Amino acid sequence: MKPLTAVAPATRVTLGIAFFVLFVVVWAIATLGGFVSKTFLADPITMVKSGYTLVTEMGFLKDIGMTVWRVVGGFVIAAVLALPLGVLMGAYKPIEAFFEPFVSFARYLPASAFIPLLILWAGIGEAQKLAVIFIGSFFQLVLMIAVVVGNTRRDLVEAAYTLGATDSSLVRRVLIPGAAPEIAEILRMVLGWAWTYVIVAELIGASSGIGHMITDSQALLATDQIIFGIIVIGLIGLISDLLFKLVNRRLFPWAALGK
Repeated sequence: MKPLTAVAPATRVTLGIAFFVLFVVVWAIATLGGFVSKTFLADPITMVKSGYTLVTEMGFLKDIGMTVWRVVGGFVIAAVLALPLGVLMGAYKPIEAFFEPFVSFARYLPASAFIPLLILWAGIGEAQKLAVIFIGSFFQLVLMIAVVVGNTRRDLVEAAYTLGATDSSLVRRVLIPGAAPEIAEILRMVLGWAWTYVIVAELIGASSGIGHMITDSQALLATDQIIFGIIVIGLIGLISDLLFKLVNRRLFPWAALGK
């Protein structure tokens, strides 16, 4: 084991699975062994049984679908608007000087703080939940994309101008392609943050979704259902993360060179 030395794909998978196995074993020993009260932490077996009941008898699949729809909807709206603005800010310094102070200010504002206002403005329907995810994702995306585009290698820019590129073609054919792999990674990371925002949005004024189920389970002290909901969120996030990585490798194979 050496610093920054890659491991074989099979070894990576084995080590990743080993951690999950170790985690479940420790959890089982702590709960089934009586070290932790089941009132505060359900054991893995009870959690699986409760999860099966939720899925087969209580319509939890619909809750999962609603939560996924909210995450994807709010995130896509944020990404579609943030991408062009972030590219323009990174490429043109006057635009960056105009927008950057406000974007930097807004990205520190917690999305959950807007929930009371959003309920007043949009009610407790889907628009409010999409707006929470949008606010939590948009400003982060804009600033991170602007930084990536603005850090494009200057030798590539100078070479493009030497070969006769115009300002617009420089943006289209140098800045955007050069920053595309890192922009894809930014989208992957911020999508993970969007999951935290949707759960917060669903904890207040929601009649469906994973967050709504978790809130109802809290009132019943059903830690088995709460844990199952949390694990489902983690699994969906892990699957989306792996899919993002796979697509990024296919679209930008050169990004892995030298790593």
